[in-house]
Amino acid sequence: MSSPATAPPAPNNLKRIVAASLIGTTIEWYDFFLYGSAAALVFNKLFFPGSDPLVGTLLSFLSYAVGFAARPLGALVFGHYGDRLGRKKLLVLSLLLMGGATFAIGLLPTHASVGTAAPVLLTLLRLVQGFALGGEWGGAVLLVSEHGDARRRGFWASWPQTGAPAGQLLATGVLSLLTAVLSDDAFTSWGWRVPFLLSGVLVLVGLWIRLSVDESPVFRQALAAAEARKAARGADAAEKLPLVAVLRHHWRDVLVAMGARMAENISYYVITAFILVYATTSADVSKQTALNAVLIASAVHFAVIPAWGALSDRVGRRPVYLFGAAGIGLWMFPFFRLVDTASFGNLVLAVTVGLVLHGAMYAPQAAFFSEMFGTRMRYSGASMGAQFASVAAGAPAPLIATALLSDYDSSTPIALYVIAAALLTLLAVGVAKETRHRDLADVDASAAEGEAEAAGEAPAPAADARTAGA
Repeated sequence: MSSPATAPPAPNNLKRIVAASLIGTTIEWYDFFLYGSAAALVFNKLFFPGSDPLVGTLLSFLSYAVGFAARPLGALVFGHYGDRLGRKKLLVLSLLLMGGATFAIGLLPTHASVGTAAPVLLTLLRLVQGFALGGEWGGAVLLVSEHGDARRRGFWASWPQTGAPAGQLLATGVLSLLTAVLSDDAFTSWGWRVPFLLSGVLVLVGLWIRLSVDESPVFRQALAAAEARKAARGADAAEKLPLVAVLRHHWRDVLVAMGARMAENISYYVITAFILVYATTSADVSKQTALNAVLIASAVHFAVIPAWGALSDRVGRRPVYLFGAAGIGLWMFPFFRLVDTASFGNLVLAVTVGLVLHGAMYAPQAAFFSEMFGTRMRYSGASMGAQFASVAAGAPAPLIATALLSDYDSSTPIALYVIAAALLTLLAVGVAKETRHRDLADVDASAAEGEAEAAGEAPAPAADARTAGA
């Protein structure tokens, strides 16, 4: 029998929660990916002019990468307050920050108007985007994971993950439409601003939906227990940082999560962001053709993620994740060979297969990471594992791939780069423990020592034993 904290909610309530998480993550990823696509297509000309085309693209991707640098800080701040105050409040704040920064990018003057102030302002807004996204992911997947039950957690928690391809689909679709109906001069002059300004409307829709959902019952129960412990110990008893408990009792889980993210994060940005550079420069494919290929592949990616999540409920998180990591490593050389043909059909095939394999890692990730940590440190732990890895993985991936292309004029070093990441992920997930059957209340029990640490209590001997075996 399910514990009260993890009893399945009413179907309509769960669907509303999933919708709130999905729409929010879609908007946040739309904002984030829109910058990446614009960095590949126009920012090198508008904000970093006067350079060799590939050098300008490198500088553009460097501004793209700083958003990832801010994500760990967002993970720490949002994780701390999300574990203290709740998931819902922080998700509303992250949406406002991301949407506001994206809307402001659409209003920025270019280098031709204000000189070096333009790339500085662009980079500062990119930092705000990264900070917001660093807190978004953990809260969105936890809100769903903590409302559902263990039996179908992989499926339901994978839906916020579809926000990434949905955001990519939306961003690429808007850009593709604009490049199709506008001339290159019109798009470069003003058309690129339209999708950024559109973010303001999307944020209002996301806020309306997110404000309508309830806080997770698992968190409410854990918060009530922590307050009861604090009352028993005295009003002056202060909670210690969730970060302290995570690093003391779950540092191995954080490292596993970081390793698991390497192949998933690097391959995704090579396949969706760098491909816009590679296809248009090395394969002599038009911007419109490259965008359309990513658009079609993102639609397939969106469809397969829940299927991979459901499969992880049947066979486990690890087998599905390992299949995706091995598959993406094996696909890299065929991927670039297909792109080199400059055939639209082959380009679609290359990106679609790559994203399907990526989905096998990305889909079980939400449930997998959620099941590693106790409730009062889950936001911090899951966010740290996910976002600290992004600094070493997704942040430099387009930058490294572009530099390798510039230095070697070949796709081989880029393929080897992704394969190395896949091997690291295979190692990390291979040594991890399967979490499919864990009830989140049981995770709290097994992490009792960590929970006591987060609450500022001395751990009981029984809790020591449970944690040692966790």
